[in-house]
Amino acid sequence: MPRSRMIFPVAGLILVIAGLSQSQRIRDAFKSDAEAESGRVQPDAPPNPELKTLKMTEQARKNLGLVSRPAKPQDYWRTIEVPGEIVDRPGYSDRGVTSPAVGVVTEVHAFPGDTVKPGDRLFTLRLFSEYLQNTQAELFKATREVQLITEQYARLEGLVKAGGVPESRLIELDNQLRRQKALIQSCQQDLLTRGLNPEQISSVTEGTFVSSIDVVAPAALESLKEDSSVQPVTYRIMDGHNSELAFEVQELNVELGQQVQAGQLLSMLANHQSLLIEGHAFKREASFLARAAENRWPIRCTFAEDDQVDWPVFDQTLEIRHLANTIDSVTRTFDFFVPLRNQSRSYEKDNRTFVVWRFRPGQRVRLQVPVEELKDVLVLPAAAVVREGPEAYVFQQNGDLFLRISVHVLHEDRLHIVIARDGSVKPGRYLAQSAAATLNRVLKAQAASGIRADVHVHADGTVHESH
Repeated sequence: MPRSRMIFPVAGLILVIAGLSQSQRIRDAFKSDAEAESGRVQPDAPPNPELKTLKMTEQARKNLGLVSRPAKPQDYWRTIEVPGEIVDRPGYSDRGVTSPAVGVVTEVHAFPGDTVKPGDRLFTLRLFSEYLQNTQAELFKATREVQLITEQYARLEGLVKAGGVPESRLIELDNQLRRQKALIQSCQQDLLTRGLNPEQISSVTEGTFVSSIDVVAPAALESLKEDSSVQPVTYRIMDGHNSELAFEVQELNVELGQQVQAGQLLSMLANHQSLLIEGHAFKREASFLARAAENRWPIRCTFAEDDQVDWPVFDQTLEIRHLANTIDSVTRTFDFFVPLRNQSRSYEKDNRTFVVWRFRPGQRVRLQVPVEELKDVLVLPAAAVVREGPEAYVFQQNGDLFLRISVHVLHEDRLHIVIARDGSVKPGRYLAQSAAATLNRVLKAQAASGIRADVHVHADGTVHESH
């Protein structure tokens, strides 16, 4: 083949390849321009740094119920939380009423739920006691013997002075008189312990024997009267005009017409003005509790199902009275006890008075026992701090802006978080008191979207909008 005919095909192939390459460059140029105009490609865009500030409108803060308060250094007691319950105080709360003699219940004057005061009638018993009848007979005979001996002594006294009767006769009558008076005193005391009142005993000396007696509510314990920490409940507790102790009939243990024996329990009376809080702690917490009891550190208490609206402010200082020295074999806990003064009010219905107590036996409580005092720290509500792994954050407010600050947590419980004063939060700065977790989620969402708050940070740590 001639050489000229070979050159033309090669030159044509080179021109075709060059044309295709130029058209591809043109298409790529148009494509790049289109993508740049649509915003899908941003060449050399710098990475979005992590945001620490977010902006919250006033409406958003109201929706969250967000409140900010200045950070104030203070001292704080680290506590342990122990469960417990309210129980009756032995020897103070419950009083048993027993039958003074053998008899039959003929009347019941007070029923469960009724309120009675000392001396009010509870039961009427018809006496079947032979011993009680014999005691009344002995008292009547002794009274008559005293009268006879006194009259005989008066007759012989003149004869002894005249020498007609020996003086030994008067001495014998005087001894008899003393013996009868001692017998009278013994019978009177026996009848008093059996439930007879002085008027009934006086009628027995006149020959009118008692066939029925009233069982009444007992008097207040002297220890309860002398205990200044116990405020007695009254029929008119709210107006304070009556200071008389009141009992509530808690149980009725007999029925109408039932025969009872001497000493048999008739009813249980309750007065819940003095109670105990029984805490249940583990053995490893014994040293903390013992130190709190020894140093008389005050204990905070949260009462379950407590309606605080209808009652006065609870302002008692609670302290541990004593610790139990035994451990429950089932729960492996030991108990400790805190005295509690109850609050009450009364109301009238059907000509009867009823008492309502604020605290009741069986009510659950939570006790915060002090363990250690932390000085010069910042104390915030538990919802004011959010955690991310080892980090803990609070949010400092400046107008509509919130700056996230990393802090060091010293202690936290169910209600509070204690922060160290290491310079991360300056005193007086306003910190969000709640919704820290929500604020952190909003901040992370804002960072993920690439939207930055238009703010700048001053050298003193304050955050302002750019201007």
